[in-house]
Amino acid sequence: MQKEKKPNSLLRLLSYAGGHRRLTFLGCVLSGISAVLSIAPYVFIWYIIRGTLDTMPDFTGAEGLIRWGWMALGFALAGALIYFAALMCTHLAAFRTARNMRAAAAEHLVNVPLGYFSANESGRLRKQIDDNAGMTETLLAHELPDTVGAIITPLAAIVLLFTFDWRMGLVSLIPIAIGMVLLGMMMGGKSANFFSKYQVAIEDLSAEATEYVRGIPVVKVFQQTVHSFKSFYRSIMSYSKLATDYAMSCKMPMISFTTVLNSTFILLLPLGGLLLASAADGAGVVADLIFYILFTPFCAYMTNRLMYAGQAFMEADEAVRRLDQILSVQPLPEAGKPERICDASVEFRGVTFAYPGAAQPALRDVSFKAAQGTTVALVGPSGGGKSTAASMIPRFWDVQEGQVLVGGADVRSLSTDELMHHVAFVFQDTRLFKASVLDNIRAARPNATREQVLAAAHAAQCDDILAKLPGGLDTVIGAKGVYLSGGEQQRIALARAILKDAPIVVLDEATAFADPENEILIQRAFETLARGKTVIMIAHRLSTIVGADQILVMKEGRIAERGNHETLAGQEGIYARMWRDYQTAAQWKVGKEGRM
Repeated sequence: MQKEKKPNSLLRLLSYAGGHRRLTFLGCVLSGISAVLSIAPYVFIWYIIRGTLDTMPDFTGAEGLIRWGWMALGFALAGALIYFAALMCTHLAAFRTARNMRAAAAEHLVNVPLGYFSANESGRLRKQIDDNAGMTETLLAHELPDTVGAIITPLAAIVLLFTFDWRMGLVSLIPIAIGMVLLGMMMGGKSANFFSKYQVAIEDLSAEATEYVRGIPVVKVFQQTVHSFKSFYRSIMSYSKLATDYAMSCKMPMISFTTVLNSTFILLLPLGGLLLASAADGAGVVADLIFYILFTPFCAYMTNRLMYAGQAFMEADEAVRRLDQILSVQPLPEAGKPERICDASVEFRGVTFAYPGAAQPALRDVSFKAAQGTTVALVGPSGGGKSTAASMIPRFWDVQEGQVLVGGADVRSLSTDELMHHVAFVFQDTRLFKASVLDNIRAARPNATREQVLAAAHAAQCDDILAKLPGGLDTVIGAKGVYLSGGEQQRIALARAILKDAPIVVLDEATAFADPENEILIQRAFETLARGKTVIMIAHRLSTIVGADQILVMKEGRIAERGNHETLAGQEGIYARMWRDYQTAAQWKVGKEGRM
């Protein structure tokens, strides 16, 4: 089987440049011209040295030397100006390319399955999109034009090195050749895979750091240290070890590389002495020697540019690969001829689903029906498949077997707009934006009036929240020390769902982080939200689902029991044991009074 050819990362980057791609090419051409012009002053310097040696000690004919000096200065300035123009072109193209990369990734993420965000931390995605796109700016803005100059310079330099004295030119090439071998040692072998591992390590660190910052209140309350967040600590140590090991592996090659490139004069001085001893034109040998001693550091500088450019290309290659991983996530297919939803019923028919890469299915042959206007509760041990089943309704994922029907239509045959119009969901982990309370609630219906938003907030029992906020409905959450508790955030999320007024409501552990006071208020908000709606509710607090029309007990991805509260509580099954345990926990007291 023929191995698939890996796409060229530079071509992939330039594909994002759009019309600015021409600026990149123009910048590279100008950089090449600048490199040639930057060599020209050394030629005039040779003429100045030779003229000085020929006219010593009488400098009455020094007008020619002054002319060569002005020409050297003119070429140097011209090279600098053209290089400045080159960088202007490549910077404009680089900024547009990075912008287009971020836009492409953000636009694509809008269309990927919603379940993708549950499996990928926000910190990791931010790193892959924002930081990696920024990393390519360095390559296109600086390293690419410098690479062109660094390639053209040695070619022009070789011609120049052999122009004045081929023997000194040959000796000057020896350190450069050794330096290129050492550069290959640093960039090849184990180091070739370093940047891939480095990206993984830095993405893990970014994701864990985000989670750690979010958990700082817990750390302070329980007097924990950073070591308590073991995954974050492991990420720090893993990154540190990787970076240290790479730095140590490059230590000797880098020292040798720097030493060799800057020691050309050690070879030139003995050779110059030998040539001077046997030369008929001593002034010419001295002029050549001074020229090569001055010119070879410039060659070393350009070789150093190649090293940094090589590193930038490896980083950009990995950055493009990471971005392509996001872009390769396929959106869920849209129906060619979308069906229409007839009612607010929800039905599962033999649904089986396994998460990508999972060894076992999360759902196994699940079947049930929630008639319009009824409430179905999903309960059971953790990992039983409750949240997975709920996520199938708004089509976070597509089933592998069976069907999920909303209003009599398979969710795969519905347009995304049609499905989302009919389904509202409240997550266990509330998603609030750093925006005003008004904008957070109005996200469910952007064209809602302020009065409609206030009515939804009132129905969601948010009056006390608005009363304590400095700006009321216009207060920005997360700014200037304005933060809400878990229960308060949940009530804002419920106000959002009430405003949407969708006929089907999915509640995933909506009271998980609420204290008793907030739980009472959330229950009142539930009553308003669920009135006349079809409700699919997941709950660990069994008191919230006693009145459900149907209770499904899920275990290991299957429906182990089904019925209403009275039926299931009277049986000696999973639900009966859960109910007894819940009652015992609810009646438990601290202290002697709680002893039986």
